Amino acid sequence: DTETRAMQKDDFDNPMFLFVDAGLAAWDTPEGAANQSCADCHNSIEDSMKGVRAAMPRVNADGELWSLENYVNDCRETRMEAEPWGWNSQDMKNMTAAIGLQSRGMPVEVQIDGEAAPFWEKGKEMYYTRFGQLEMSCANCHEDNFGNYIRSDHLSQGQVNGFPLYRLKDQGAVSMHQRFVGCVRDTRGETFAPGSQEFRELELYVASRGMGVPVETPAVRH
Repeated sequence: DTETRAMQKDDFDNPMFLFVDAGLAAWDTPEGAANQSCADCHNSIEDSMKGVRAAMPRVNADGELWSLENYVNDCRETRMEAEPWGWNSQDMKNMTAAIGLQSRGMPVEVQIDGEAAPFWEKGKEMYYTRFGQLEMSCANCHEDNFGNYIRSDHLSQGQVNGFPLYRLKDQGAVSMHQRFVGCVRDTRGETFAPGSQEFRELELYVASRGMGVPVETPAVRH
């Protein structure tokens, strides 16, 4: 709505910037046995991370589909020799928000062909698969009924170009996979784990639905 959009556009009023600032501070903070910071390898976050969020998730050098969180933890473990962060931990959401900000305004442009094609196909299959006791798929809400009311709010198109974002309902930062868990849970079904192969494939497909839509991280949503 108008108020939410205004809150998102004003960097001083956008509550997600509290977490962005924490992520920017963490970028320059040495950690782990190697006593390395993100900046020691990548230098300026503004330059080295520009466009990264817009292309996530993507296939890594080993042929695995990785989300941004996978790359963050790979750096922490292999370069910094530090403990990995939990997928939905506040530290992880702070860092992914800070990285995501560097792509703000850039169009979502994920690879869906070539080596990414099998992952995209599995994500698409999951998007249209009915889950839980309610037997509902992602498409039932975000394609068939977007714009209609669900309780006191409108159903969205399910775009993921703003994550991690500030959710007013939760009064805090929320990751994309957190919302995936919440959606599957709302079908009264057994959910997959955040960071699971299934959710990374779903992330790729859902991101591809917004191809060309500008990155809004850090966004504000109801």
